[in-house]
Amino acid sequence: MSDDLFRATLDEIGGVLGRIDQQAIEGACLMIAGAGQVGIYGCGREALQIDGFAMRLHHLGLPVAVVGDMTMPPLGRGALFLVTSGPGETSTVLALMQAARAAGARNLLITAEPGSSAAKLADFMLVVPAQTMASDQGAARTSALPMGSLYEGALFVLFEVMVLKLKGMMGVSSAAMPARHTNME
Repeated sequence: MSDDLFRATLDEIGGVLGRIDQQAIEGACLMIAGAGQVGIYGCGREALQIDGFAMRLHHLGLPVAVVGDMTMPPLGRGALFLVTSGPGETSTVLALMQAARAAGARNLLITAEPGSSAAKLADFMLVVPAQTMASDQGAARTSALPMGSLYEGALFVLFEVMVLKLKGMMGVSSAAMPARHTNME
């Protein structure tokens, strides 16, 4: 890979991260830290990013599960449904947000589209202002990265920053996180 492509990619991701509302990150972290149970969901490559975040939330000692896993408990009052949907129009995301709301859980949405259908179902929203796969065709395309990779790359870095913020908020020691890592690999 040429240095120019590497720099351009880092500049694009950095530009997105620089436009995220810091108070919204703080608010999302407070919701996560205060939840009695956290259910996580994302589609496609967004799922890869949020699944990694779920692992780190577990390392922090939070009660977290991923929708679709056989060990996912029911969500209800005091629970948080944390979902990423860049375009905010994925039918599965909308159905799961409605189910979480009907059960009494709160919905925390991470999205690139604050005017989306998913946004209307969110109790709180964290906007990642990046191009997604839904908006990278034709004249609307602004990112050099293909098929929503800008949003997904920004999610990875955002989640790592949120882990650091949560670690501080919750007073989790540096030794506590690796102690919760699996010994089955």
